Amino acid sequence: MLLFFVQVSVAQDTSTVSVSFNNTPLKEALSTIEKQTEYHFFYLDKWLEGKTVSGNFDNTTMDTLLIELLDKTVLNYYITKDKRIILTQNSLVYDKLPEGFFPTEEIDTIAIEKEVTEAYSPIFYNQEKPKKSTPIETVRIGKENQGNSRNRYTLSGYVTNSLTGKPIADLAILVQGSSTGTTTSDDGFYSISLRPGVSMLETKLIGIEDVQKRVIIYNDGRLDMELNEDYEMLGEVFLENEADNNVTKAETGAETIDVKVIKNIPLVLGERDILKVATTLPGISNAGEGATGYNVRGGKADQNLILLDEGVIYNPSHFFGIFSSINPFTSGNVDIYKGSIPAEYGGRLSSVFDISTRDANTEKFSGEGSIGPVTANLTLETPIVKDKAGIMAGVRATYSDWILNSLDEESLKNSEASFYDAIVKYNHQINENNEIKATGYYSKDRYSITSDSLFGYSNRLVSLQWNHRFNEENKGSLLLLNSEYKYDIEYDGPTDTDFDLGYSINETQLKLRFDSKLNNKHTLDYGISTKLYNVQPGEIQPSQNSSIVDPLKIPKERGLESAVFLSDNFTVNEKIELNAGIRYSTFAALGEATQRSYLEGVPLSDATVTDTLSYNNNETIETYGGLEGRVSARYSFNPEFSVKASFNNTIQYIHTLSNNTTISPTDTWKLSDLNIEPQRANQYGLGFYYNFDSNKYEVSLEGYYKTSKNILDFKTGAQLLLNENVETELLQGEGKAYGLEFLVRKKTGKLNGWLSYSYSRSFLKLDSEFKEERINNGDFFPSNYDKPHDISVVANYKLTERFSLSANFVYQTGRPITYPVGSYVINNSEFVLYSDRNEFRIPDYYRLDLSINFEGNHKLDKLAHSFWNISVYNVLGRSNPYSVFFVTDNGEIKAYQSSIFSIPVPTITYNFKF
Repeated sequence: MLLFFVQVSVAQDTSTVSVSFNNTPLKEALSTIEKQTEYHFFYLDKWLEGKTVSGNFDNTTMDTLLIELLDKTVLNYYITKDKRIILTQNSLVYDKLPEGFFPTEEIDTIAIEKEVTEAYSPIFYNQEKPKKSTPIETVRIGKENQGNSRNRYTLSGYVTNSLTGKPIADLAILVQGSSTGTTTSDDGFYSISLRPGVSMLETKLIGIEDVQKRVIIYNDGRLDMELNEDYEMLGEVFLENEADNNVTKAETGAETIDVKVIKNIPLVLGERDILKVATTLPGISNAGEGATGYNVRGGKADQNLILLDEGVIYNPSHFFGIFSSINPFTSGNVDIYKGSIPAEYGGRLSSVFDISTRDANTEKFSGEGSIGPVTANLTLETPIVKDKAGIMAGVRATYSDWILNSLDEESLKNSEASFYDAIVKYNHQINENNEIKATGYYSKDRYSITSDSLFGYSNRLVSLQWNHRFNEENKGSLLLLNSEYKYDIEYDGPTDTDFDLGYSINETQLKLRFDSKLNNKHTLDYGISTKLYNVQPGEIQPSQNSSIVDPLKIPKERGLESAVFLSDNFTVNEKIELNAGIRYSTFAALGEATQRSYLEGVPLSDATVTDTLSYNNNETIETYGGLEGRVSARYSFNPEFSVKASFNNTIQYIHTLSNNTTISPTDTWKLSDLNIEPQRANQYGLGFYYNFDSNKYEVSLEGYYKTSKNILDFKTGAQLLLNENVETELLQGEGKAYGLEFLVRKKTGKLNGWLSYSYSRSFLKLDSEFKEERINNGDFFPSNYDKPHDISVVANYKLTERFSLSANFVYQTGRPITYPVGSYVINNSEFVLYSDRNEFRIPDYYRLDLSINFEGNHKLDKLAHSFWNISVYNVLGRSNPYSVFFVTDNGEIKAYQSSIFSIPVPTITYNFKF
């Protein structure tokens, strides 16, 4: 069958015909032509099903008529000399060999046969047998045109879940026998460039059945796919969104956590935790057990942008930092950028945690839940409009209050520690080109660790998103976002000092984003955003009429942060790929407000005030801004090994005020203003990435160096809470951080998991000619989050399809601390002499966790799928210090340490899904 020749020679006919059709079925139209002419058509009826034609044709040649009638189909035609018209699908029929087909000189016929066979034979092209015995479907795409000599065609389409109808994101679509591949977007869309002829496509994604399709492509075309879930993959525990993503993409320092595959990792109290899993990856840590906030590549915890459906979460923790506030049952993927931060994100120096919720099931009612020793979680989802719209609601809460009140320990009976969070997601596919999504989220924590104070804090978020596809190469999104974080303290003391103290920060953002695929080499991301901050820095009110506390309310702060951004993912060739972006951001501190100006070159204090300035509502107090460059490049030595380099320049206009080692719920956020400048950082990265054994194993080594300035710190003994002139207590200095990150990961097989090691150093420098503004003699000193060595091992061993063992081991260098080193007496009063700031360290931290997992059977027709997780947290009973504090007892200074979990903590959790 000669389907691959380039030169076309098709029989022509010059006779004419006059016919008229109006939305006529194509089969009926061909029958009409047969009745009015001597021609007879030959075809398969199924080729014409559902096809209609319209048009008036007067004295039209048969060739012209057929071209018009078949224009919107994949059908071609061939007219024989005896008036027979043969219809073909996709391909043309050739009746003449092209000139020069038979060469005049001798050639290697074996080489030609091999070349033609490998290029076009569906039998020999597939060098890898499919993993399952399922027949491989052959799909023909496009319509062959006469004289078309293109060597590449574009295949595109949407991939959805066959059960739920929801789009499948991050699905890898690979071409066997080549390095060509792509991944689906959040809405399940993909586009891939293929050579003409036969290509064997293979899909890969954890939790989705692998599928192979033999594609014969004649022209640009579309192929939509519906894929089944793969229940046999439930026991796997590894992080992956594309088989060779770490090698082929240009970005450095990027990780993706697939929430579906972390369920077996043993964590405290059996609670599946997305962000805790993130700390097992290189370059991401926290200050200790039970600490809130995360430190990425030597950065402060407030330098991370944590997003839930594009909205900001200011405090991502529950229950003293033991749990994260992100519900794992409603979450999809978590994309973490710690090196190459995309140009569309700004406002933080260190990283972006981009967390997306799953779309609701539009096919049928479904749900998922868990019951553990401290928490319970339930998520339900149901269609609103079949196959188009659905709603999902998830609620998670703790019943620890009931447990605490049941204990025999008298000191704990009156304590309180509770939380809950709720999330609702609505998604509606209006048509092929328009989609809307809406997310509402709320979380609340309340705890009392003393008999006189009740603390509470909450997060609230609303996200509205409209996605529009202009065509297969261009799409855009419009987002309206609002986030709010609050905390309050209710104090009921033994004297007349009762009070209520509160703080809140609210931000509203409007964002317009576009994605454009110019061609196979350039993909552009660009847009604009603007964000309005409203901060209530704090207020205190007497809670009883008899209270002697004076009311105080710190004036409100407002600010406007705006940006434009553009990035280009440029595939130079198969070896070189660039991702270059630029972001221009501005920030304006706005009135109504009062600001003090100070003498230049001297410490800020009440004594150095030169003027008090008043600003009207929306009047600009001070503006800041600048260009932020984001560049990364990848060079592939071969499909398995690449080297990457990156540079990131970032600006942060908002700061936390805290003199704690870790983030506290009572920390406050402060906007840049007349006296506090934005933080700025430059980061350089270099990495080597290698996959081997058919991508089963992944090894990477990344290094980075980061410099920063205007990093906020505080004077010794600073008063930060409810201070109207807090700038007099603050210092801004330099920072530097550097490190190496090593990761080895086994992705598949009975034994899978990863080992990560980070060597990371982080330093601050607070220097001034004035002693009260100089720390450690103006030299660089370790920051509170400087932890040189960090090792994590996560492993899962699959005994059978239903039983598996999991282990998690963590080791970290103890964090820095300031110790008392002596005492001295002045005027008969004894004072403690402290070391240089952060000169010493608390003991090193290490912990081993083990778990066993029991799956239910994997029958598809079950009412519900379930599994049990039995785990032991801190198997070794290590009393890891959370903090070290000092108490003077009878004139003697004694050191004490506090620990969160100093004994093994067993847990049994039941999980179900239907």
